[in-house]
Amino acid sequence: MVNLETTQADIGFTHEDFEALLDQYDYHFSPGDIVPGTVFSIEPRGALIDIGAKTAAYLPIQEMSINRVEAADEVLQSNETREFFILTDENEDGQLTLSIRRIEYMRAWERVRQLQNEDATVRSDVFATNRGGALVRIEGLRGFIPGSHISTRKPKEDLVGEALPLKFLEVDEERNRLVLSHRRALVERKMNGLQVGEVVIGAVRGLKPYGAFIDIGGVSGLLHISEISHDHIDTPNTVLNVNDEIKVMIIDLDAERGRISLSTKQLEPEPGDMVKNPEIVFEKAEEMAERYRQQLLKAAEAEAAAAAGESNAGEDAYEEEDETAMAVAE
Repeated sequence: MVNLETTQADIGFTHEDFEALLDQYDYHFSPGDIVPGTVFSIEPRGALIDIGAKTAAYLPIQEMSINRVEAADEVLQSNETREFFILTDENEDGQLTLSIRRIEYMRAWERVRQLQNEDATVRSDVFATNRGGALVRIEGLRGFIPGSHISTRKPKEDLVGEALPLKFLEVDEERNRLVLSHRRALVERKMNGLQVGEVVIGAVRGLKPYGAFIDIGGVSGLLHISEISHDHIDTPNTVLNVNDEIKVMIIDLDAERGRISLSTKQLEPEPGDMVKNPEIVFEKAEEMAERYRQQLLKAAEAEAAAAAGESNAGEDAYEEEDETAMAVAE
Protein backbone atom coordinates (compact mmCIF):
# COMPACT_ATOMS: atom_id res chain seq x y z
CA MET A 1 0.00 0.00 0.00
CA VAL A 2 1.38 3.43 -1.01
CA ASN A 3 1.97 5.93 1.79
CA LEU A 4 0.38 9.15 0.39
CA GLU A 5 1.85 11.39 3.05
CA THR A 6 5.39 10.19 2.30
CA THR A 7 4.85 10.58 -1.49
CA GLN A 8 3.56 14.16 -1.16
CA ALA A 9 6.41 15.10 1.13
CA ASP A 10 8.96 13.75 -1.36
CA ILE A 11 7.60 15.85 -4.24
CA GLY A 12 8.60 19.15 -2.66
CA PHE A 13 6.99 21.25 -5.49
CA THR A 14 5.28 24.42 -4.25
CA HIS A 15 3.13 27.00 -6.03
CA GLU A 16 6.12 29.35 -6.01
CA ASP A 17 8.19 26.72 -7.80
CA PHE A 18 5.47 26.34 -10.41
CA GLU A 19 5.32 30.10 -11.07
CA ALA A 20 9.11 30.22 -11.34
CA LEU A 21 8.97 27.43 -13.91
CA LEU A 22 6.36 29.35 -15.89
CA ASP A 23 8.53 32.47 -15.78
CA GLN A 24 11.47 30.45 -17.04
CA TYR A 25 9.59 29.44 -20.18
CA ASP A 26 7.58 32.63 -20.56
CA TYR A 27 8.02 34.78 -23.68
CA HIS A 28 9.93 38.01 -23.21
CA PHE A 29 8.10 40.84 -24.97
CA SER A 30 9.86 44.11 -25.74
CA PRO A 31 8.59 47.45 -27.07
CA GLY A 32 9.03 47.52 -30.84
CA ASP A 33 8.28 43.82 -31.32
CA ILE A 34 5.54 42.79 -33.75
CA VAL A 35 3.64 39.75 -32.44
CA PRO A 36 0.52 37.76 -33.39
CA GLY A 37 -2.48 38.05 -31.10
CA THR A 38 -6.17 37.23 -30.82
CA VAL A 39 -8.90 39.66 -29.85
CA PHE A 40 -10.08 38.48 -26.44
CA SER A 41 -12.55 41.21 -25.53
CA ILE A 42 -13.77 44.43 -27.16
CA GLU A 43 -14.37 47.33 -24.77
CA PRO A 44 -15.82 50.84 -25.31
CA ARG A 45 -12.42 52.55 -25.57
CA GLY A 46 -10.13 49.66 -26.46
CA ALA A 47 -9.66 45.90 -26.62
CA LEU A 48 -7.96 43.10 -24.68
CA ILE A 49 -5.61 41.01 -26.82
CA ASP A 50 -4.20 37.57 -26.04
CA ILE A 51 -0.57 37.51 -27.25
CA GLY A 52 0.57 34.62 -25.04
CA ALA A 53 1.61 36.75 -22.09
CA LYS A 54 0.46 36.00 -18.52
CA THR A 55 -1.90 38.99 -18.70
CA ALA A 56 -4.01 40.05 -21.69
CA ALA A 57 -2.45 43.07 -23.44
CA TYR A 58 -4.41 46.29 -23.98
CA LEU A 59 -5.05 48.03 -27.32
CA PRO A 60 -6.34 51.62 -26.85
CA ILE A 61 -8.84 52.85 -29.44
CA GLN A 62 -6.47 55.63 -30.57
CA GLU A 63 -3.92 52.95 -31.51
CA MET A 64 -6.32 50.85 -33.60
CA SER A 65 -5.77 52.57 -36.95
CA ILE A 66 -3.78 55.22 -38.77
CA ASN A 67 -7.19 56.80 -39.45
CA ARG A 68 -9.61 58.15 -36.87
CA VAL A 69 -11.70 55.43 -35.17
CA GLU A 70 -14.92 56.16 -33.27
CA ALA A 71 -15.68 52.63 -32.09
CA ALA A 72 -13.46 49.56 -31.68
CA ASP A 73 -15.79 47.32 -33.69
CA GLU A 74 -15.05 49.46 -36.77
CA VAL A 75 -11.61 47.81 -36.85
CA LEU A 76 -11.74 44.60 -34.78
CA GLN A 77 -13.91 41.51 -34.38
CA SER A 78 -13.96 39.11 -31.44
CA ASN A 79 -11.58 36.15 -31.85
CA GLU A 80 -9.88 37.86 -34.80
CA THR A 81 -6.16 37.04 -35.08
CA ARG A 82 -3.72 39.56 -36.50
CA GLU A 83 -0.38 41.30 -35.89
CA PHE A 84 0.18 43.86 -33.15
CA PHE A 85 3.01 46.24 -32.32
CA ILE A 86 4.19 46.30 -28.69
CA LEU A 87 4.06 49.96 -27.81
CA THR A 88 5.09 50.01 -24.15
CA ASP A 89 6.56 47.66 -21.57
CA GLU A 90 4.45 46.03 -18.85
CA ASN A 91 2.76 48.38 -16.40
CA GLU A 92 2.51 47.72 -12.67
CA ASP A 93 -0.26 45.17 -13.36
CA GLY A 94 1.94 43.29 -15.82
CA GLN A 95 -0.07 44.49 -18.82
CA LEU A 96 1.48 45.46 -22.18
CA THR A 97 0.10 48.21 -24.44
CA LEU A 98 -0.30 47.38 -28.13
CA SER A 99 -0.76 49.29 -31.39
CA ILE A 100 -2.05 48.55 -34.88
CA ARG A 101 -1.58 52.18 -35.94
CA ARG A 102 2.19 51.91 -35.62
CA ILE A 103 2.29 48.91 -37.99
CA GLU A 104 0.08 50.70 -40.52
CA TYR A 105 2.25 53.79 -40.19
CA MET A 106 5.48 51.90 -40.95
CA ARG A 107 3.94 50.05 -43.90
CA ALA A 108 2.41 53.26 -45.27
CA TRP A 109 5.84 54.92 -45.40
CA GLU A 110 7.20 51.80 -47.12
CA ARG A 111 4.47 51.97 -49.80
CA VAL A 112 4.98 55.71 -50.28
CA ARG A 113 8.75 55.24 -50.77
CA GLN A 114 8.00 52.58 -53.36
CA LEU A 115 5.58 54.89 -55.18
CA GLN A 116 8.21 57.64 -55.17
CA ASN A 117 10.84 55.24 -56.57
CA GLU A 118 8.41 54.32 -59.36
CA ASP A 119 7.74 58.05 -59.98
CA ALA A 120 4.05 57.20 -59.72
CA THR A 121 1.20 59.68 -59.99
CA VAL A 122 -1.35 59.38 -57.17
CA ARG A 123 -4.73 61.02 -56.59
CA SER A 124 -5.98 62.35 -53.29
CA ASP A 125 -8.73 64.62 -51.96
CA VAL A 126 -7.73 67.93 -50.38
CA PHE A 127 -9.06 67.87 -46.80
CA ALA A 128 -7.76 71.27 -45.65
CA THR A 129 -5.82 74.34 -46.76
CA ASN A 130 -3.60 76.85 -44.99
CA ARG A 131 -1.49 79.89 -45.88
CA GLY A 132 1.28 77.71 -47.26
CA GLY A 133 -0.71 75.30 -49.40
CA ALA A 134 -3.06 72.30 -49.16
CA LEU A 135 -3.25 69.10 -47.10
CA VAL A 136 -4.04 65.62 -48.43
CA ARG A 137 -3.72 62.01 -47.24
CA ILE A 138 -1.62 59.42 -49.09
CA GLU A 139 -1.85 55.85 -47.76
CA GLY A 140 -3.21 57.35 -44.56
CA LEU A 141 -0.24 59.71 -44.14
CA ARG A 142 -0.68 63.47 -44.09
CA GLY A 143 0.87 65.12 -47.14
CA PHE A 144 1.48 68.77 -47.96
CA ILE A 145 1.21 70.52 -51.34
CA PRO A 146 3.07 73.87 -51.33
CA GLY A 147 1.14 76.74 -52.85
CA SER A 148 3.77 77.09 -55.60
CA HIS A 149 2.99 73.51 -56.67
CA ILE A 150 -0.80 73.94 -56.90
CA SER A 151 -1.61 74.52 -60.56
CA THR A 152 -5.13 75.91 -60.66
CA ARG A 153 -6.84 79.28 -60.92
CA LYS A 154 -9.25 78.39 -58.12
CA PRO A 155 -8.76 79.93 -54.68
CA LYS A 156 -7.08 77.39 -52.42
CA GLU A 157 -10.12 77.29 -50.13
CA ASP A 158 -12.28 76.00 -53.00
CA LEU A 159 -10.03 72.95 -53.43
CA VAL A 160 -11.27 71.23 -50.25
CA GLY A 161 -12.93 67.97 -51.29
CA GLU A 162 -11.42 68.03 -54.77
CA ALA A 163 -9.29 65.07 -55.94
CA LEU A 164 -5.94 66.16 -57.40
CA PRO A 165 -3.32 64.20 -59.36
CA LEU A 166 -0.03 64.44 -57.49
CA LYS A 167 3.68 63.62 -57.86
CA PHE A 168 6.12 63.13 -54.99
CA LEU A 169 8.63 65.87 -54.16
CA GLU A 170 9.91 64.68 -50.77
CA VAL A 171 9.44 61.48 -48.75
CA ASP A 172 11.22 61.66 -45.39
CA GLU A 173 9.94 59.33 -42.68
CA GLU A 174 12.48 60.48 -40.08
CA ARG A 175 11.32 64.10 -40.36
CA ASN A 176 7.70 63.07 -41.00
CA ARG A 177 7.71 65.10 -44.25
CA LEU A 178 5.60 64.08 -47.21
CA VAL A 179 5.58 66.84 -49.85
CA LEU A 180 3.72 66.57 -53.17
CA SER A 181 3.23 68.53 -56.36
CA HIS A 182 0.04 69.06 -58.32
CA ARG A 183 1.90 71.11 -60.93
CA ARG A 184 4.38 68.31 -61.70
CA ALA A 185 1.56 65.83 -62.24
CA LEU A 186 -0.25 68.15 -64.65
CA VAL A 187 2.93 69.06 -66.53
CA GLU A 188 3.89 65.41 -66.92
CA ARG A 189 0.46 64.53 -68.25
CA LYS A 190 0.59 67.46 -70.65
CA MET A 191 4.16 66.59 -71.65
CA ASN A 192 3.02 63.21 -72.92
CA GLY A 193 1.42 65.07 -75.84
CA LEU A 194 4.22 67.61 -76.39
CA GLN A 195 7.53 67.46 -78.25
CA VAL A 196 10.67 69.56 -78.33
CA GLY A 197 10.52 71.73 -81.48
CA GLU A 198 6.72 71.86 -81.48
CA VAL A 199 4.95 75.22 -81.91
CA VAL A 200 2.05 75.84 -79.53
CA ILE A 201 -0.29 78.76 -78.86
CA GLY A 202 -0.24 80.16 -75.36
CA ALA A 203 -1.40 83.11 -73.31
CA VAL A 204 0.88 85.30 -71.20
CA ARG A 205 -0.20 84.82 -67.57
CA GLY A 206 2.62 86.54 -65.71
CA LEU A 207 5.65 88.75 -66.29
CA LYS A 208 8.79 88.64 -64.17
CA PRO A 209 12.18 90.36 -64.60
CA TYR A 210 13.63 87.03 -65.77
CA GLY A 211 10.89 86.08 -68.24
CA ALA A 212 7.23 85.40 -68.94
CA PHE A 213 4.98 82.55 -67.82
CA ILE A 214 2.91 81.22 -70.69
CA ASP A 215 -0.23 79.12 -70.21
CA ILE A 216 -0.27 76.33 -72.81
CA GLY A 217 -3.36 74.20 -72.43
CA GLY A 218 -3.63 74.48 -68.67
CA VAL A 219 0.04 74.16 -67.75
CA SER A 220 2.64 76.88 -67.40
CA GLY A 221 5.84 77.17 -69.41
CA LEU A 222 8.65 79.67 -68.98
CA LEU A 223 9.70 81.97 -71.79
CA HIS A 224 13.01 83.13 -70.38
CA ILE A 225 14.08 86.69 -71.21
CA SER A 226 17.08 85.32 -73.11
CA GLU A 227 14.70 83.30 -75.35
CA ILE A 228 12.38 86.17 -76.32
CA SER A 229 14.56 87.68 -79.05
CA HIS A 230 18.07 87.72 -80.49
CA ASP A 231 18.05 91.45 -79.68
CA HIS A 232 18.83 92.50 -76.12
CA ILE A 233 15.75 93.10 -73.95
CA ASP A 234 15.84 94.93 -70.63
CA THR A 235 12.55 93.57 -69.31
CA PRO A 236 9.91 91.22 -70.82
CA ASN A 237 7.14 93.82 -70.51
CA THR A 238 8.80 95.90 -73.24
CA VAL A 239 7.75 93.15 -75.68
CA LEU A 240 4.88 91.28 -74.00
CA ASN A 241 1.72 92.11 -72.04
CA VAL A 242 -0.33 89.94 -69.69
CA ASN A 243 -3.12 88.10 -71.59
CA ASP A 244 -1.29 88.43 -74.94
CA GLU A 245 -1.88 85.35 -77.09
CA ILE A 246 1.37 84.29 -78.76
CA LYS A 247 3.01 81.41 -80.57
CA VAL A 248 5.98 79.81 -78.81
CA MET A 249 8.22 76.85 -79.53
CA ILE A 250 9.04 74.18 -76.94
CA ILE A 251 12.81 73.90 -76.52
CA ASP A 252 12.97 71.69 -73.41
CA LEU A 253 10.71 69.33 -71.44
CA ASP A 254 11.89 68.47 -67.91
CA ALA A 255 9.35 66.02 -66.48
CA GLU A 256 11.36 65.40 -63.31
CA ARG A 257 11.18 69.06 -62.28
CA GLY A 258 7.86 69.75 -64.00
CA ARG A 259 9.26 72.47 -66.25
CA ILE A 260 8.54 73.45 -69.84
CA SER A 261 11.00 75.85 -71.49
CA LEU A 262 9.78 77.98 -74.39
CA SER A 263 11.27 80.23 -77.04
CA THR A 264 10.20 82.89 -79.52
CA LYS A 265 13.80 83.79 -80.37
CA GLN A 266 14.19 80.55 -82.35
CA LEU A 267 11.12 81.53 -84.39
CA GLU A 268 12.47 84.90 -85.57
CA PRO A 269 12.97 84.98 -89.37
CA GLU A 270 15.44 87.82 -88.76
CA PRO A 271 17.19 88.62 -85.45
CA GLY A 272 15.14 91.15 -83.50
CA ASP A 273 11.80 90.48 -85.20
CA MET A 274 10.06 89.85 -81.86
CA VAL A 275 10.90 93.44 -80.91
CA LYS A 276 10.36 95.08 -84.29
CA ASN A 277 7.71 92.94 -86.00
CA PRO A 278 6.22 90.15 -83.83
CA GLU A 279 3.44 89.48 -86.38
CA ILE A 280 5.96 88.10 -88.88
CA VAL A 281 7.34 85.82 -86.16
CA PHE A 282 3.93 84.29 -85.49
CA GLU A 283 3.15 84.09 -89.22
CA LYS A 284 6.30 82.11 -90.01
CA ALA A 285 6.49 80.22 -86.70
CA GLU A 286 5.91 76.71 -88.17
CA GLU A 287 8.42 77.33 -90.98
CA MET A 288 11.12 78.47 -88.54
CA ALA A 289 10.31 75.61 -86.17
CA GLU A 290 10.86 73.12 -88.99
CA ARG A 291 14.31 74.65 -89.59
CA TYR A 292 15.03 74.29 -85.87
CA ARG A 293 13.99 70.62 -85.89
CA GLN A 294 16.21 69.95 -88.92
CA GLN A 295 19.13 71.57 -87.10
CA LEU A 296 18.50 69.34 -84.09
CA LEU A 297 18.34 66.29 -86.36
CA LYS A 298 21.62 67.15 -88.11
CA ALA A 299 23.30 67.77 -84.74
CA ALA A 300 22.10 64.40 -83.46
CA GLU A 301 23.30 62.63 -86.62
CA ALA A 302 26.70 64.33 -86.38
CA GLU A 303 26.99 63.31 -82.72
CA ALA A 304 26.08 59.72 -83.58
CA ALA A 305 28.60 59.65 -86.43
CA ALA A 306 31.33 61.01 -84.16
CA ALA A 307 30.54 58.38 -81.53
CA ALA A 308 30.62 55.65 -84.20
CA GLY A 309 33.96 56.99 -85.46
CA GLU A 310 35.47 56.84 -82.00
CA SER A 311 34.20 53.30 -81.61
CA ASN A 312 35.66 52.21 -84.97
CA ALA A 313 38.98 53.88 -84.15
CA GLY A 314 39.10 51.90 -80.92
CA GLU A 315 38.38 48.65 -82.77
CA ASP A 316 41.10 49.42 -85.37
CA ALA A 317 43.61 50.13 -82.63
CA TYR A 318 42.72 46.85 -80.94
CA GLU A 319 43.16 44.95 -84.23
CA GLU A 320 46.58 46.59 -84.81
CA GLU A 321 47.69 45.61 -81.31
CA ASP A 322 46.48 42.07 -81.93
CA GLU A 323 48.36 41.83 -85.26
CA THR A 324 51.54 43.17 -83.62
CA ALA A 325 51.26 40.62 -80.87
CA MET A 326 50.88 37.81 -83.41
CA ALA A 327 53.94 39.02 -85.38
CA VAL A 328 56.06 39.06 -82.23
CA ALA A 329 54.89 35.55 -81.37
CA GLU A 330 55.91 34.27 -84.82
